[in-house]
Amino acid sequence: MTKVIVPIFSGGGTKLSAHIGILDAIHKLDIKFNHIVGVSGGSIISSLYCAGMPLEDIKTLAIETDFNQFRGFSLMTLLLQGGLSSGDAFENWMDEKLQGKRFSDLPKDLHILATDVNGGGPITFNKKNSPSLKVSKAVRFSMSIPIFFSFKSYKDHILVDGAILSEDAIFNDWAGDGTPIICFRLKSEQVVDKEFKKSWLPIVQYVMILIRTFMTAMSREYVHDQYWKSTIIVNTGKLSPVDFHMSTQDKEALYEIGFRTALEFIPKRLSKHCGNNTDK
Repeated sequence: MTKVIVPIFSGGGTKLSAHIGILDAIHKLDIKFNHIVGVSGGSIISSLYCAGMPLEDIKTLAIETDFNQFRGFSLMTLLLQGGLSSGDAFENWMDEKLQGKRFSDLPKDLHILATDVNGGGPITFNKKNSPSLKVSKAVRFSMSIPIFFSFKSYKDHILVDGAILSEDAIFNDWAGDGTPIICFRLKSEQVVDKEFKKSWLPIVQYVMILIRTFMTAMSREYVHDQYWKSTIIVNTGKLSPVDFHMSTQDKEALYEIGFRTALEFIPKRLSKHCGNNTDK
């Protein structure tokens, strides 16, 4: 079985502890990688890992961090900056955890994707394209959930969430030598907010429902046949990618879901890369 891959951690938002479980499973399977790709929520975990933070410490950080500290709801900020929250608090927090590292400081090849809504399509940040850029800034670009976080400008680009990408942008030969890629996508189920009509300020709930529906719909996007053998779907149930009040139990559960799913399906996906098509 192939022992070297390029893992792609795609999306997830606040469900990022599932990506930690996936990374742990990759280690348990003794699979190596020199390149790693992070998109949206996946960029947080992949960047912390590439910056040298031990996996156990990343898990503790994700479990203990109150995501709500990064949540804002300002209609004025929405009007002036294009998002309910500026995202500055998150970027500063991320830069502290990464110890101010730039792409050129990382021992592994980290690739972070964001989306340019100014006609540019997907934008990749890595050692080659942006060696002197702070990794925290690229993560902030990739995490710009539309409406929720304000968009960010970089050169001629207007950048938003990296998960708003065509599949062709993700399924590249990142290592440049044909190393198999495996994309881990966190899939959410739609949920109904039964308290919506009881809210005293329905516009607040409406906007949050709109964002949640949009992010959930992206996670359920159809996987093209040609990419299926390189994709592992991690079903995270009804937990939302924009749940900033997620409990410790939910975070632990997401870790276990990511770990068990990756442990089961990575060998099957790699067997397909090796020409064995007997696994489904």
